[in-house]
Amino acid sequence: MTAKVRAKILVVDDEYTLNTTLVQILEHLGHHVRSARNGACALAEIHSAVPGILISDLNMPDIPGPELLSVIRRRFPSIQVIAMSGGSYFDDALPDGVAADAFYRKGTGLGPLLQMVHAMANSESPKASRRSSASAPLYSPASLEGSVKQW
Repeated sequence: MTAKVRAKILVVDDEYTLNTTLVQILEHLGHHVRSARNGACALAEIHSAVPGILISDLNMPDIPGPELLSVIRRRFPSIQVIAMSGGSYFDDALPDGVAADAFYRKGTGLGPLLQMVHAMANSESPKASRRSSASAPLYSPASLEGSVKQW
């Protein structure tokens, strides 16, 4: 599958191997990809350059994924969001209360995830409907100082 459009993508996952693998695959498909290892780093990356697509794990240590996505949805509504998880969610449906456009269940093969990215990069409607979270803390770049670390 090749991308018609070169999308700007941010991959957020605290699992180094998965994060690195996704970045390499998406770059090979022609996308411009950056990565972050946690929610604080993701917000710092978004503050420096807003991506068109965000792929984020829901289970992260510093800012839980659902809270991160709620903040992103409220502060950056133009970003298309793919939430992903492997442990807490057992079906392919977008979990209730998760502010994302689509959901990818880890461990089901990369085909579905790459199809979601392809659809979003080419302005096709994602399969899941856009949902928003009722409330979430507002994190500011100033509150993140010192929490952004390199791999």
